[in-house]
Amino acid sequence: MPRHRTRRRNLAVRWALPALISVAALVAGCAQSPPPGTGPLPLQPVGEIALPGNGSRFDYESLDPERGLLFIAHLGASEVIEVDIHTRRVVRTIPDIAQVHGVLVVPELRRVYATATGDDQLVILDEDTGAVLARGPTGSYPDGIAYDPKRGTVWTTNESGGSETVLDAVTAAVRGTVDLGGDVGNVAYDRVADQMLVAVQGRDDLAAIDPQTLTITRRLPMPGCRGAHGLALDSVARLAFVACEDNATLITVDLDGWQPTGAASVGAGPDVLAYDQGAHRLYVAAESGNLTVFDQQDRRLAGIGSGRLADNAHVVTVDPGTHHSYFPVPSGADGRPALLEQEPPP
Repeated sequence: MPRHRTRRRNLAVRWALPALISVAALVAGCAQSPPPGTGPLPLQPVGEIALPGNGSRFDYESLDPERGLLFIAHLGASEVIEVDIHTRRVVRTIPDIAQVHGVLVVPELRRVYATATGDDQLVILDEDTGAVLARGPTGSYPDGIAYDPKRGTVWTTNESGGSETVLDAVTAAVRGTVDLGGDVGNVAYDRVADQMLVAVQGRDDLAAIDPQTLTITRRLPMPGCRGAHGLALDSVARLAFVACEDNATLITVDLDGWQPTGAASVGAGPDVLAYDQGAHRLYVAAESGNLTVFDQQDRRLAGIGSGRLADNAHVVTVDPGTHHSYFPVPSGADGRPALLEQEPPP
């Protein structure tokens, strides 16, 4: 199935030449991890959980680790699948979420948030029952989601709309919009600095936003990155990881120094990132079906393995308690949709 993404590349010069040369020199001078190679992956299979529906595209997933409830966006079926990873059973499917892309569970609210891209809406679900509690309008093509616990808001990245919509986490009422000036990748809340970070793929930069005033406070251009889309944070180590989907590159950013500190090769079309805070391990899942795994040591990434996991295995999440990773795929061992479960070797 096609990627469902719209590109609106601006081919004009986007930064003054001296600034571009300065930042490019910084990237060139920082320690870069070599490509991790083709394997072996530092994982071993635990099993597969059969998923309902057809073999159409899956997108994001989100885990409530305490309850063991995993929510998967089945984009091609316009539904969210809820899986109990403790009992290894599907709890329910939640239909009628048009072209669902992003999904995020917020355990303290017992709420699940999903972007209905086909309707340009954010949908709020009851975690206990799957009932739809509210819907709110977004910009064009809502994709990723982040939660700001301090202000009780949910942020949606409107990819082709080039903006962030900020909605009330209870009512889905719109509180504001932030224009990013280009196609937008993923968004994340940096709890240490109390800021929102956005990968802006139309400009290939990382933007920081004040969530109180909804203003952009600074931008970091990332030469060497084409299609800045995926985003994950290590807030403790003050690092951001940005996946560049158009040239299979991962950029590490020092959030305190506000500068890139490393670059590494990953699988073609890197999409979803998952960071295991306890293990200091980053997973980069790519559209090519390749998975690349890094360990974070002394605030730098070291590639520890890369290899093909499965066709269309571009989505990953990690259980922070067991360190097991989960990958929804349209075709498992028996040719039907499945959730692959992997674990680190003993």
